[in-house]
Amino acid sequence: MKKSKSLPDTNFFKIQLRRIGSFPGHIQYSINRVGGIHKMLIKALKIFRHEGLSGIRARFKKIVKLRENKGNKAYQKWIKNYDTLTVKTKARMRGLIKKNSSKPLISILITISNTKSEWLIEAVESIRNQVYPHWELSISVGASIHSDIRPILERYAAKDRRIKIAISPNHTSPSVLSNLPLKLVKGAWIILLNSDDQLSEQALFWIVRAINENPQGKLIYSDEDEIDEISRRKCPHFKTDWNVDLFYSTNFMAHSAVYNAKLLKKVGGFRPGFEGAQEFDLALRCLERIKPNQICHIPRILYHWRTPLLNTPKSAENKAASQLAGQKALNEHFKRQHINAKVETTEVGLRVRYSLPPQPPLVSLIIPTRNGFKLIKTCIDSILKKTTYPHYEIIVVDNGSDDPKTLGYLKELEGKVRIIRDDRPFNYSALNNMAVKSAKGEIVGLINNDLEVISPDWLSEMVSHALRPEIGAVGARLWYPNNTLQHGGVIIGIGGVAGHGHKHITRSDFGYFGRAVSTQALSAVTAACLVVRKSIYNEVGGLNEKNLKVAYNDVDFCLRIQEKGYRNLFTPYAELYHHESATRGYENNPEKRRRLQTEIDYMYERWGDQLLNDPAYNPNLTLKFENFSYAWPPRIKTI
Repeated sequence: MKKSKSLPDTNFFKIQLRRIGSFPGHIQYSINRVGGIHKMLIKALKIFRHEGLSGIRARFKKIVKLRENKGNKAYQKWIKNYDTLTVKTKARMRGLIKKNSSKPLISILITISNTKSEWLIEAVESIRNQVYPHWELSISVGASIHSDIRPILERYAAKDRRIKIAISPNHTSPSVLSNLPLKLVKGAWIILLNSDDQLSEQALFWIVRAINENPQGKLIYSDEDEIDEISRRKCPHFKTDWNVDLFYSTNFMAHSAVYNAKLLKKVGGFRPGFEGAQEFDLALRCLERIKPNQICHIPRILYHWRTPLLNTPKSAENKAASQLAGQKALNEHFKRQHINAKVETTEVGLRVRYSLPPQPPLVSLIIPTRNGFKLIKTCIDSILKKTTYPHYEIIVVDNGSDDPKTLGYLKELEGKVRIIRDDRPFNYSALNNMAVKSAKGEIVGLINNDLEVISPDWLSEMVSHALRPEIGAVGARLWYPNNTLQHGGVIIGIGGVAGHGHKHITRSDFGYFGRAVSTQALSAVTAACLVVRKSIYNEVGGLNEKNLKVAYNDVDFCLRIQEKGYRNLFTPYAELYHHESATRGYENNPEKRRRLQTEIDYMYERWGDQLLNDPAYNPNLTLKFENFSYAWPPRIKTI
């Protein structure tokens, strides 16, 4: 079968040159990220001989720049095809606006302490060009603004009665300055716009459409992208539907949040002391007063965030300060919610550590196997030697082993490990269901026999999440032996039924907007390493041993858990190696292919359109590949 060519992966083009420390480190990083081991090594050695490390850095920056340009060309093409309004589209939008049952006034707040005048003009013009006309703009101005800013504002206020200016005579913090117009605005909904950012001209149209479709909604956010110094669009961030665990890791709502005005005023607006993360703190306090189904995600680029072309030491300092402010805000949120958790900063965001009870529950680790002496020995030895979690049992389900070495090893384990013999034809679902019935643990862990523990606290991390009342199945981050990613969570719909997001990325790659290294809710995780409360396992009826004997049983299991109202979770902080399919092999004969097709057919029949609408993904992202590249075309409704 001829393979389709992969579309450009925009995240791949966002490579950054990092200081690794040594010459071999620079070479290895270049090899991992750019490819072509032999050619790259030879070329790098020549450059190093003549130009030293500075030469390697310069050449690598050039490669990065070329790839970034190539990636942005793909995005410009995507914008032209799918995100450019025509005259006819605008006319249809205006017709639909007239039919809206509700035409709320939208208040847009801009706070100015210091900005370029041309960027401010572009921000204001992006509001005045909105297809939806019912808005007001309130601009609060700090005492330290440039002298050329005030005349611009006065001209706008005189030109458009919807624009109002509030000037603070004192030097105040951004939070205090942002609160100034809150008591004055009349709109039912409020947008917070940075003075150098822009709104898409269709932003208010889609926001009001969401308000009409979700009358109980209180908080709305959209996808967004970046604009550079000359307002070229780049780096689109296509987000998940509401995902509180990912939000705790990184403020993915960021700049695009739209608040119900009553809610915003009820929480008191911004709080001083959280500068750099004041919007994160504000959102956290709002979350405490609303339900998850009152949060609406619009999967369209409605906000353009201004970012500089080059990072500076000052921007690095600001990022560090923002992270600390975010850590403080989230710790206070957990304290108010009486959640026993502590927050740490990471290289890309925040990590939440949920506390285990004083007496952690028993975990039953279930490992089906058939022969594979080296694999099962490596797996069990690594669990016994490395795992720091204090209270677990191992149940090995021996599915007809006849290899003397394997049988001898299993005999050696007697007393340390429980062995259950089951000689039925291989049925992964049935083997696990049978073992769960005899499991003594409050928590069940489904473990492949080809895993090897990396992080000693892997089980503590997974159990700490599995014990949260709202959480269902918990999955781990699994690596191939060559340190490329095997499992970073399952995305429903990729390849037809499901695929692994970020598959084959390296350890130095954070994934699409940090998602490869962030705790987050996902629709499914692999049963190669899955932890779940036994009560939930039984509640959904375990794995489907009738229709899904080998493939997709974990995806179906997770979807049924999600159907019951639980959230499935991926944590990157539980890490293991996975020697995938080393014992079962691949679907490489007619009988296996027929069985696989039958299981695929069942998944389509059972889950239907849900396979095309994963709430933890985005309809603007591809279902052909596992690299978070663009969908051509997107799976969103047109006007």
